[in-house]
Amino acid sequence: MTVEVNGIKLNYEICGQGEDILFLHGWGASLDSFKRMIAPLSKNFRCISLDAPGCGKSDLPNEPLTPDDYCKITKEFMDKLGLKNPIMIGHSNGGRTILNMCANGYCNPKKIVLFGAAGIKGKKTFKQKMRQTAFKTAKRALTLPLIKNYTENSLEALRKHFGSADYNSAPPVMRRTLVNLINSDVTDKLHNITASTLLIWGENDTASPLWMANVMEKEIKDCGLVVMPGLSHWNFIENPVGTDAILKSFLGGK
Repeated sequence: MTVEVNGIKLNYEICGQGEDILFLHGWGASLDSFKRMIAPLSKNFRCISLDAPGCGKSDLPNEPLTPDDYCKITKEFMDKLGLKNPIMIGHSNGGRTILNMCANGYCNPKKIVLFGAAGIKGKKTFKQKMRQTAFKTAKRALTLPLIKNYTENSLEALRKHFGSADYNSAPPVMRRTLVNLINSDVTDKLHNITASTLLIWGENDTASPLWMANVMEKEIKDCGLVVMPGLSHWNFIENPVGTDAILKSFLGGK
């Protein structure tokens, strides 16, 4: 199914009946990442999963998006489907959107579940800082007024050399979107979140390290943290049975 929001055709799926749960996937993924999780939940809940702009079967945005744009697009999607403060489940960037929506008053769900949520600006290692400095220095040289009209190919090669796998695999508008996202930080607003919050984290998550979950647990008023030993950023796929049990305990159902 599709719906148009802000001129972008968004793909979504609905499964099951009962109280609404809205699922928001991570960067570069799609609603398919939640299908295994949704199967048991759909026996007790109406599960709505959404492909974010530029992901899955949804259209690319016309302009780079900011975290607030993701909030507005998701809120308009909810309004068009008549979703009033559903339970919200998010992974990675989907978790970032949920945190921003709840912290900035876009919605007030009773419960939220976050798997390896993004939203807190990462700490750069010395090596990463040096790479960033090298990139900025080279970019500055290639964009000098006398030569900038002749260096686009060199700039693109520079971006590919210094960019992450996520950055390099994305189309230009999503690359600029990714830069906007990773430079944002919701830490100072986490105290505004009143929803009962469950954090489910992989012990070995390198995309959203465990220290980020510890910050969220401390700053969000009603928050609990479950750490899955030995698992990664994709803990809910690596341990689906354990995930099902945790969600049943937190959300209820038969």
